[in-house]
Amino acid sequence: MRAIQVKQYVKGPSELTVSELPDPIPAADEYLVAIHASATNFFDLLQIQGKYQLQPPLPWVAGFEFAGTILQTPQATKSRSPRFAVGDRVFGAGQGGYATKTTAKEGFLRPIPQGWDFVDAAGLFVTAPTSYAALVTRADIKRGDYVLVHAAAGGVGLAAVQIAKALGAVVIATASTPAKLDIAKSYGADHVVCYHSSQNHRKAGSPPSPSTPSQPKSSALSTTSSKKPSKPKRNEPSWPDEVLSLTPSRRGVDIVFDPVGLITPSLKCTAWNGRLVVVGFAAGAIEKVAMNRVLLKNVSVTGLHWGQYARHEPQTVETVWRELFKLMESGKFKGTAFKPGIVSEGKGKGEGEGDKASSTPSPSSISKKNDDGKEEVPYVGLNSIPEALRALGARETWGKVVVRVPQDDDAQTPQGVKSKL
Repeated sequence: MRAIQVKQYVKGPSELTVSELPDPIPAADEYLVAIHASATNFFDLLQIQGKYQLQPPLPWVAGFEFAGTILQTPQATKSRSPRFAVGDRVFGAGQGGYATKTTAKEGFLRPIPQGWDFVDAAGLFVTAPTSYAALVTRADIKRGDYVLVHAAAGGVGLAAVQIAKALGAVVIATASTPAKLDIAKSYGADHVVCYHSSQNHRKAGSPPSPSTPSQPKSSALSTTSSKKPSKPKRNEPSWPDEVLSLTPSRRGVDIVFDPVGLITPSLKCTAWNGRLVVVGFAAGAIEKVAMNRVLLKNVSVTGLHWGQYARHEPQTVETVWRELFKLMESGKFKGTAFKPGIVSEGKGKGEGEGDKASSTPSPSSISKKNDDGKEEVPYVGLNSIPEALRALGARETWGKVVVRVPQDDDAQTPQGVKSKL
Protein backbone atom coordinates (compact mmCIF):
# COMPACT_ATOMS: atom_id res chain seq x y z
CA MET A 1 0.00 0.00 0.00
CA ARG A 2 0.97 3.67 -0.21
CA ALA A 3 0.87 5.77 2.95
CA ILE A 4 2.26 8.82 4.73
CA GLN A 5 4.43 7.32 7.44
CA VAL A 6 5.89 9.42 10.24
CA LYS A 7 9.33 8.05 11.13
CA GLN A 8 10.32 11.16 13.06
CA TYR A 9 8.44 14.29 14.05
CA VAL A 10 8.40 17.09 11.48
CA LYS A 11 8.25 20.88 11.69
CA GLY A 12 5.33 21.08 9.31
CA PRO A 13 3.29 19.16 6.71
CA SER A 14 5.64 20.10 3.85
CA GLU A 15 8.12 17.55 5.23
CA LEU A 16 5.67 14.65 4.88
CA THR A 17 6.27 12.12 2.10
CA VAL A 18 4.41 9.15 0.65
CA SER A 19 6.00 5.72 1.06
CA GLU A 20 5.38 2.18 -0.16
CA LEU A 21 4.58 -0.01 2.85
CA PRO A 22 3.38 -3.58 3.41
CA ASP A 23 -0.38 -3.97 3.57
CA PRO A 24 -1.75 -3.77 7.12
CA ILE A 25 -2.75 -7.11 8.62
CA PRO A 26 -6.13 -6.90 10.42
CA ALA A 27 -6.50 -8.48 13.84
CA ALA A 28 -9.16 -11.14 14.37
CA ASP A 29 -11.75 -8.48 15.26
CA GLU A 30 -10.77 -5.94 12.59
CA TYR A 31 -11.81 -5.10 9.03
CA LEU A 32 -9.46 -4.31 6.16
CA VAL A 33 -10.63 -1.18 4.34
CA ALA A 34 -9.64 0.28 0.97
CA ILE A 35 -9.53 4.06 1.50
CA HIS A 36 -11.13 6.26 -1.18
CA ALA A 37 -11.08 9.56 0.74
CA SER A 38 -9.15 10.87 3.76
CA ALA A 39 -10.27 13.81 5.91
CA THR A 40 -7.88 16.21 7.63
CA ASN A 41 -8.06 17.48 11.21
CA PHE A 42 -6.18 20.10 13.21
CA PHE A 43 -4.97 17.42 15.58
CA ASP A 44 -3.26 15.74 12.60
CA LEU A 45 -1.06 18.83 12.35
CA LEU A 46 -0.22 18.62 16.04
CA GLN A 47 0.41 14.89 15.95
CA ILE A 48 2.95 14.96 13.11
CA GLN A 49 4.91 17.55 15.12
CA GLY A 50 4.76 15.53 18.34
CA LYS A 51 2.54 18.12 20.04
CA TYR A 52 -0.68 16.13 20.47
CA GLN A 53 -1.67 14.52 23.78
CA LEU A 54 -2.00 11.11 22.10
CA GLN A 55 1.20 10.12 20.27
CA PRO A 56 1.58 6.57 18.91
CA PRO A 57 5.05 5.03 19.03
CA LEU A 58 7.20 5.79 15.98
CA PRO A 59 6.94 4.93 13.17
CA TRP A 60 3.23 5.30 12.45
CA VAL A 61 0.91 6.20 9.57
CA ALA A 62 -0.66 9.65 9.89
CA GLY A 63 -4.33 10.52 9.45
CA PHE A 64 -7.47 9.54 11.32
CA GLU A 65 -10.72 9.89 9.33
CA PHE A 66 -11.50 8.06 6.11
CA ALA A 67 -14.15 6.55 3.86
CA GLY A 68 -13.85 3.52 1.62
CA THR A 69 -14.92 -0.06 0.94
CA ILE A 70 -14.55 -3.24 2.96
CA LEU A 71 -11.87 -5.58 1.56
CA GLN A 72 -11.86 -8.18 4.34
CA THR A 73 -14.12 -8.88 7.33
CA PRO A 74 -13.43 -10.37 10.76
CA GLN A 75 -14.16 -14.03 11.23
CA ALA A 76 -17.68 -14.79 12.40
CA THR A 77 -18.08 -16.32 15.86
CA LYS A 78 -20.90 -18.24 17.50
CA SER A 79 -22.07 -15.12 19.28
CA ARG A 80 -21.43 -12.49 16.62
CA SER A 81 -21.40 -12.05 12.85
CA PRO A 82 -19.67 -9.14 11.09
CA ARG A 83 -21.99 -6.19 10.53
CA PHE A 84 -20.36 -5.28 7.20
CA ALA A 85 -19.64 -7.45 4.16
CA VAL A 86 -16.90 -7.27 1.55
CA GLY A 87 -17.69 -4.39 -0.80
CA ASP A 88 -19.76 -2.38 1.69
CA ARG A 89 -19.17 1.38 1.66
CA VAL A 90 -18.17 2.72 5.08
CA PHE A 91 -16.71 5.75 6.80
CA GLY A 92 -14.76 5.62 10.01
CA ALA A 93 -11.76 6.55 12.08
CA GLY A 94 -8.55 5.08 13.35
CA GLN A 95 -4.83 5.75 13.24
CA GLY A 96 -3.61 5.41 9.65
CA GLY A 97 -6.11 7.37 7.57
CA TYR A 98 -3.52 8.79 5.16
CA ALA A 99 -3.07 5.58 3.21
CA THR A 100 -4.65 3.45 0.50
CA LYS A 101 -5.58 0.79 3.07
CA THR A 102 -6.21 0.65 6.79
CA THR A 103 -7.67 -1.61 9.46
CA ALA A 104 -10.50 -0.73 11.82
CA LYS A 105 -12.67 -2.28 14.50
CA GLU A 106 -16.41 -2.46 13.90
CA GLY A 107 -17.18 0.19 16.51
CA PHE A 108 -15.17 2.71 14.51
CA LEU A 109 -17.03 2.14 11.24
CA ARG A 110 -20.43 3.35 10.04
CA PRO A 111 -22.32 2.73 6.77
CA ILE A 112 -22.15 5.54 4.25
CA PRO A 113 -25.64 7.11 3.99
CA GLN A 114 -27.62 6.52 0.81
CA GLY A 115 -26.70 9.09 -1.82
CA TRP A 116 -23.48 10.22 -0.14
CA ASP A 117 -20.10 9.96 -1.86
CA PHE A 118 -16.80 8.98 -0.25
CA VAL A 119 -15.54 12.57 0.02
CA ASP A 120 -18.46 13.91 2.05
CA ALA A 121 -18.67 10.73 4.13
CA ALA A 122 -14.97 10.88 5.05
CA GLY A 123 -15.55 14.01 7.12
CA LEU A 124 -18.48 12.70 9.17
CA PHE A 125 -17.00 10.60 11.95
CA VAL A 126 -15.61 13.43 14.10
CA THR A 127 -17.49 16.61 13.21
CA ALA A 128 -21.11 15.42 13.05
CA PRO A 129 -21.35 13.63 16.43
CA THR A 130 -19.23 16.30 18.12
CA SER A 131 -21.68 19.01 17.07
CA TYR A 132 -24.78 16.94 17.83
CA ALA A 133 -23.60 15.88 21.29
CA ALA A 134 -22.56 19.43 22.15
CA LEU A 135 -25.94 20.90 21.23
CA VAL A 136 -28.24 18.08 22.34
CA THR A 137 -26.47 16.01 25.00
CA ARG A 138 -24.68 18.90 26.71
CA ALA A 139 -26.65 22.06 25.89
CA ASP A 140 -30.13 20.49 25.82
CA ILE A 141 -31.18 22.51 22.79
CA LYS A 142 -34.88 23.36 22.48
CA ARG A 143 -37.01 24.65 19.64
CA GLY A 144 -36.89 28.44 19.59
CA ASP A 145 -33.50 28.69 21.30
CA TYR A 146 -31.10 31.30 19.96
CA VAL A 147 -27.82 29.53 19.21
CA LEU A 148 -24.51 31.29 18.58
CA VAL A 149 -22.14 29.15 16.50
CA HIS A 150 -18.52 30.32 16.42
CA ALA A 151 -16.24 29.55 13.47
CA ALA A 152 -19.41 28.61 11.67
CA ALA A 153 -17.71 27.99 8.32
CA GLY A 154 -15.45 25.29 9.77
CA GLY A 155 -16.18 21.57 9.79
CA VAL A 156 -17.79 21.35 13.23
CA GLY A 157 -19.29 24.81 12.75
CA LEU A 158 -21.22 23.91 9.61
CA ALA A 159 -22.36 20.70 11.27
CA ALA A 160 -23.60 22.68 14.28
CA VAL A 161 -25.42 25.20 12.07
CA GLN A 162 -27.33 22.42 10.30
CA ILE A 163 -28.17 20.48 13.46
CA ALA A 164 -29.35 23.55 15.37
CA LYS A 165 -31.48 24.65 12.43
CA ALA A 166 -32.97 21.17 11.99
CA LEU A 167 -33.96 21.13 15.66
CA GLY A 168 -35.84 24.41 15.40
CA ALA A 169 -33.31 26.91 16.75
CA VAL A 170 -32.54 30.39 15.48
CA VAL A 171 -28.89 30.28 14.39
CA ILE A 172 -26.47 33.20 14.62
CA ALA A 173 -23.22 32.31 12.88
CA THR A 174 -19.86 34.03 13.26
CA ALA A 175 -16.80 33.95 11.01
CA SER A 176 -13.88 36.17 10.04
CA THR A 177 -14.76 37.11 6.45
CA PRO A 178 -17.90 37.92 4.45
CA ALA A 179 -17.14 34.96 2.17
CA LYS A 180 -17.21 32.52 5.07
CA LEU A 181 -20.38 34.12 6.39
CA ASP A 182 -21.98 33.40 3.02
CA ILE A 183 -20.97 29.75 3.40
CA ALA A 184 -22.65 29.64 6.82
CA LYS A 185 -25.81 31.20 5.37
CA SER A 186 -25.88 28.64 2.57
CA TYR A 187 -25.95 25.92 5.24
CA GLY A 188 -28.94 27.46 7.02
CA ALA A 189 -27.73 30.19 9.39
CA ASP A 190 -30.48 32.74 10.07
CA HIS A 191 -28.11 35.60 10.89
CA VAL A 192 -24.39 36.13 10.40
CA VAL A 193 -21.90 38.30 12.26
CA CYS A 194 -18.33 39.04 11.24
CA TYR A 195 -15.62 39.23 13.89
CA HIS A 196 -14.61 42.51 12.22
CA SER A 197 -17.27 45.15 12.87
CA SER A 198 -16.58 46.98 9.59
CA GLN A 199 -17.62 43.88 7.65
CA ASN A 200 -20.75 42.93 9.57
CA HIS A 201 -23.87 42.10 7.63
CA ARG A 202 -27.00 40.28 8.67
CA LYS A 203 -30.13 38.71 7.31
CA ALA A 204 -32.25 41.10 5.29
CA GLY A 205 -35.00 42.83 7.19
CA SER A 206 -35.35 44.48 10.56
CA PRO A 207 -33.60 43.14 13.66
CA PRO A 208 -35.72 40.72 15.69
CA SER A 209 -38.01 42.20 18.29
CA PRO A 210 -40.68 40.83 20.62
CA SER A 211 -43.36 42.38 18.44
CA THR A 212 -42.27 40.53 15.30
CA PRO A 213 -45.08 38.01 14.57
CA SER A 214 -42.73 35.36 13.17
CA GLN A 215 -40.37 35.54 16.13
CA PRO A 216 -40.13 32.09 17.80
CA LYS A 217 -40.61 31.86 21.52
CA SER A 218 -37.54 31.29 23.67
CA SER A 219 -37.08 29.42 26.91
CA ALA A 220 -34.74 32.04 28.39
CA LEU A 221 -35.92 35.07 30.33
CA SER A 222 -35.05 38.60 29.26
CA THR A 223 -32.69 40.42 31.59
CA THR A 224 -31.55 43.23 29.31
CA SER A 225 -34.75 44.66 27.88
CA SER A 226 -34.38 47.98 29.70
CA LYS A 227 -30.74 48.45 28.83
CA LYS A 228 -29.57 50.67 26.02
CA PRO A 229 -26.90 49.46 23.63
CA SER A 230 -23.47 50.31 24.97
CA LYS A 231 -20.36 50.98 22.93
CA PRO A 232 -17.60 48.40 23.37
CA LYS A 233 -14.62 49.57 25.36
CA ARG A 234 -11.40 50.27 23.55
CA ASN A 235 -9.65 47.11 22.28
CA GLU A 236 -12.77 45.03 23.00
CA PRO A 237 -14.47 43.21 20.11
CA SER A 238 -17.74 44.70 18.89
CA TRP A 239 -19.31 41.48 17.64
CA PRO A 240 -20.95 40.60 21.01
CA ASP A 241 -23.03 43.76 20.75
CA GLU A 242 -24.01 42.83 17.21
CA VAL A 243 -25.13 39.41 18.46
CA LEU A 244 -27.18 41.02 21.23
CA SER A 245 -28.96 43.20 18.67
CA LEU A 246 -30.12 40.08 16.84
CA THR A 247 -31.95 38.66 19.87
CA PRO A 248 -35.35 39.75 21.27
CA SER A 249 -34.97 42.85 23.47
CA ARG A 250 -31.20 42.30 23.34
CA ARG A 251 -31.52 39.52 25.91
CA GLY A 252 -28.74 37.40 24.41
CA VAL A 253 -28.38 33.87 23.07
CA ASP A 254 -29.44 30.71 24.88
CA ILE A 255 -26.58 28.53 23.64
CA VAL A 256 -22.99 29.26 22.64
CA PHE A 257 -21.19 26.61 20.57
CA ASP A 258 -17.48 27.38 20.87
CA PRO A 259 -14.74 25.44 19.06
CA VAL A 260 -12.44 28.48 19.10
CA GLY A 261 -11.86 29.73 22.64
CA LEU A 262 -14.27 32.67 22.86
CA ILE A 263 -16.16 31.98 26.07
CA THR A 264 -15.13 35.24 27.76
CA PRO A 265 -16.45 37.63 25.06
CA SER A 266 -19.44 35.34 24.46
CA LEU A 267 -20.57 35.84 28.06
CA LYS A 268 -21.39 39.42 27.08
CA CYS A 269 -24.07 38.24 24.67
CA THR A 270 -25.39 35.22 26.58
CA ALA A 271 -28.89 35.23 28.05
CA TRP A 272 -29.92 34.45 31.61
CA ASN A 273 -29.72 30.67 32.10
CA GLY A 274 -27.56 30.41 28.99
CA ARG A 275 -25.52 27.31 28.17
CA LEU A 276 -22.00 27.64 26.79
CA VAL A 277 -20.29 24.53 25.39
CA VAL A 278 -16.52 24.37 24.97
CA VAL A 279 -15.71 22.16 21.98
CA GLY A 280 -12.13 23.18 21.23
CA PHE A 281 -9.45 25.85 21.22
CA ALA A 282 -8.78 26.61 17.55
CA ALA A 283 -7.41 30.02 18.52
CA GLY A 284 -4.54 28.23 20.24
CA ALA A 285 -4.97 29.58 23.77
CA ILE A 286 -6.69 28.17 26.85
CA GLU A 287 -9.03 30.79 28.30
CA LYS A 288 -9.20 31.99 31.89
CA VAL A 289 -12.87 32.78 32.43
CA ALA A 290 -14.10 35.35 34.97
CA MET A 291 -16.42 33.17 37.04
CA ASN A 292 -18.27 36.16 38.48
CA ARG A 293 -19.81 36.66 35.04
CA VAL A 294 -20.89 33.03 35.02
CA LEU A 295 -22.56 33.52 38.41
CA LEU A 296 -24.27 36.84 37.62
CA LYS A 297 -26.00 35.50 34.52
CA ASN A 298 -26.77 32.12 36.04
CA VAL A 299 -25.16 30.42 33.04
CA SER A 300 -23.50 27.02 32.72
CA VAL A 301 -20.18 26.42 30.98
CA THR A 302 -19.65 22.80 29.96
CA GLY A 303 -17.14 20.88 27.89
CA LEU A 304 -17.56 18.22 25.24
CA HIS A 305 -14.89 15.56 24.63
CA TRP A 306 -16.63 13.34 22.12
CA GLY A 307 -13.69 10.98 21.77
CA GLN A 308 -14.17 9.73 25.34
CA TYR A 309 -17.85 8.84 25.01
CA ALA A 310 -17.09 5.42 23.53
CA ARG A 311 -15.25 4.60 26.75
CA HIS A 312 -17.56 6.20 29.31
CA GLU A 313 -21.01 6.32 27.65
CA PRO A 314 -21.16 3.89 24.70
CA GLN A 315 -24.96 3.98 24.78
CA THR A 316 -24.84 7.74 24.10
CA VAL A 317 -22.67 7.13 21.05
CA GLU A 318 -25.29 4.89 19.50
CA THR A 319 -28.09 7.33 20.34
CA VAL A 320 -26.24 10.23 18.74
CA TRP A 321 -25.49 8.30 15.54
CA ARG A 322 -29.07 7.04 15.30
CA GLU A 323 -30.40 10.60 15.42
CA LEU A 324 -27.75 11.87 13.00
CA PHE A 325 -28.65 9.24 10.43
CA LYS A 326 -32.29 10.36 10.70
CA LEU A 327 -31.22 13.92 9.86
CA MET A 328 -29.09 12.72 6.95
CA GLU A 329 -31.83 10.49 5.55
CA SER A 330 -34.34 13.35 5.75
CA GLY A 331 -31.99 15.70 3.90
CA LYS A 332 -31.60 18.05 6.87
CA PHE A 333 -27.88 17.37 7.17
CA LYS A 334 -25.55 17.49 4.18
CA GLY A 335 -21.83 17.01 3.67
CA THR A 336 -19.42 19.80 4.59
CA ALA A 337 -16.42 18.88 2.43
CA PHE A 338 -14.52 21.91 1.14
CA LYS A 339 -15.13 22.54 -2.55
CA PRO A 340 -12.96 24.91 -4.62
CA GLY A 341 -13.66 28.40 -5.84
CA ILE A 342 -16.24 29.38 -3.19
CA VAL A 343 -14.16 31.19 -0.55
CA SER A 344 -12.27 33.72 -2.62
CA GLU A 345 -12.56 37.16 -1.09
CA GLY A 346 -10.46 39.06 1.37
CA LYS A 347 -7.93 38.07 3.97
CA GLY A 348 -8.13 38.75 7.63
CA LYS A 349 -7.63 37.43 11.10
CA GLY A 350 -10.83 36.76 12.99
CA GLU A 351 -11.34 37.73 16.61
CA GLY A 352 -9.68 34.84 18.35
CA GLU A 353 -10.13 32.60 15.32
CA GLY A 354 -7.03 33.35 13.26
CA ASP A 355 -9.15 32.75 10.18
CA LYS A 356 -8.18 33.58 6.63
CA ALA A 357 -9.74 33.25 3.22
CA SER A 358 -7.63 33.01 0.10
CA SER A 359 -7.98 36.08 -2.12
CA THR A 360 -6.72 34.20 -5.19
CA PRO A 361 -7.58 30.54 -5.65
CA SER A 362 -4.50 28.38 -6.18
CA PRO A 363 -4.21 26.13 -9.25
CA SER A 364 -5.33 23.20 -7.10
CA SER A 365 -8.51 25.10 -6.18
CA ILE A 366 -9.87 25.54 -9.70
CA SER A 367 -13.42 24.24 -9.89
CA LYS A 368 -13.74 20.86 -11.60
CA LYS A 369 -16.48 18.30 -12.09
CA ASN A 370 -16.07 14.58 -11.56
CA ASP A 371 -17.59 11.85 -13.72
CA ASP A 372 -20.95 12.09 -11.91
CA GLY A 373 -21.16 15.85 -12.46
CA LYS A 374 -20.41 16.69 -8.83
CA GLU A 375 -17.98 19.44 -7.96
CA GLU A 376 -14.54 17.94 -7.44
CA VAL A 377 -12.45 18.42 -4.32
CA PRO A 378 -9.23 20.39 -4.87
CA TYR A 379 -6.98 17.78 -3.28
CA VAL A 380 -6.52 14.44 -5.03
CA GLY A 381 -3.99 11.76 -4.12
CA LEU A 382 -1.88 11.15 -1.03
CA ASN A 383 0.77 13.49 -2.42
CA SER A 384 -1.68 16.39 -1.98
CA ILE A 385 -2.15 15.78 1.76
CA PRO A 386 0.77 18.04 2.83
CA GLU A 387 -0.78 20.96 0.91
CA ALA A 388 -4.24 20.16 2.28
CA LEU A 389 -2.87 20.22 5.84
CA ARG A 390 -1.02 23.47 5.17
CA ALA A 391 -4.18 25.14 3.85
CA LEU A 392 -6.15 23.82 6.82
CA GLY A 393 -3.61 25.20 9.29
CA ALA A 394 -3.56 28.57 7.51
CA ARG A 395 -7.38 28.81 7.61
CA GLU A 396 -7.54 29.17 3.84
CA THR A 397 -10.44 26.75 3.51
CA TRP A 398 -13.93 26.21 4.84
CA GLY A 399 -15.78 23.13 6.01
CA LYS A 400 -13.99 19.79 6.13
CA VAL A 401 -10.82 19.53 4.04
CA VAL A 402 -10.93 16.11 2.39
CA VAL A 403 -8.46 14.42 0.04
CA ARG A 404 -9.73 11.99 -2.59
CA VAL A 405 -7.53 8.88 -2.66
CA PRO A 406 -7.46 7.04 -6.01
CA GLN A 407 -6.81 3.36 -5.41
CA ASP A 408 -3.62 1.69 -6.66
CA ASP A 409 -3.76 -1.59 -8.56
CA ASP A 410 -3.09 -3.48 -5.33
CA ALA A 411 -6.24 -2.14 -3.66
CA GLN A 412 -8.96 -2.12 -6.25
CA THR A 413 -12.59 -1.77 -5.24
CA PRO A 414 -14.10 -5.29 -5.16
CA GLN A 415 -15.75 -6.35 -8.42
CA GLY A 416 -19.31 -5.13 -8.73
CA VAL A 417 -18.85 -2.21 -6.34
CA LYS A 418 -18.65 1.11 -8.16
CA SER A 419 -17.31 4.23 -6.52
CA LYS A 420 -19.67 7.22 -6.58
CA LEU A 421 -16.71 9.54 -7.04
